[in-house]
Amino acid sequence: MTRVIDLSVVTRDTPSEATPVTVELLDHRTGATVLGLSPEDFPDGMAISNETVTLTTHTGTHMDAPLHYGPLSGGRPAKSIDQVPLEWCYGPGVRLDVRHVPPGDGITVRHLRDALAAERHELSPGDIVLLWTGADELWGSADYLTKYPGLTGEGTRFLVESGVKVIGIDAWGLDRPMQSMIEEYRRTGDSAVLWPAHIYGRTREYLQLEKIANLGALAAGTGFRVACFPVAVGGAGAGWTRVVALTDEA
Repeated sequence: MTRVIDLSVVTRDTPSEATPVTVELLDHRTGATVLGLSPEDFPDGMAISNETVTLTTHTGTHMDAPLHYGPLSGGRPAKSIDQVPLEWCYGPGVRLDVRHVPPGDGITVRHLRDALAAERHELSPGDIVLLWTGADELWGSADYLTKYPGLTGEGTRFLVESGVKVIGIDAWGLDRPMQSMIEEYRRTGDSAVLWPAHIYGRTREYLQLEKIANLGALAAGTGFRVACFPVAVGGAGAGWTRVVALTDEA
């Protein structure tokens, strides 16, 4: 029997989002009037409902496409989210435990190698790597925006050059928190500290899954598959994604 584990957050307005989410409801009774009818014209005195949602493509659990990182990737036009090959979005999952990395710090190649060694796993092309920081425990609070570690540029290169096309994290973003990066840039004047994981995508194309959750529900760091198909928003740099893990249970 296949067990399906939801690795996504609920898309809603919350202090954990940097931008607001609004949902305007067209309820069952009002739904009749926009059709030129009355509620009494329908069974049970109710028509059908609808919602108008205003949000960004980076709200909730979502996938960043190469176009988000820059107009070119590897010297070619960067793929938008509707151009992402769906074959990249389903494959063996690898959960890497980096919960010991302090908030604001970078997840380095050494951290990744140690986590892979703990799982006795060697990366293969098509692996979907999920970074387990534990930051999803802060979902619902403003601390979620600032208290998590982020992947370094070197760490990103290590994963992508190992054949990984999708990297996920259970935090607000794949890079370190904005405040941490900007403060370091102002202190050092080194622009390389600004969004290095994202900007690496200008060199080689890969996808990010941000704001995933519930990685602790996985029984092990390997032995499961990940499905993460994004909504195909034409020409956009990101798309909302329902990320799930699939495991076989006796």
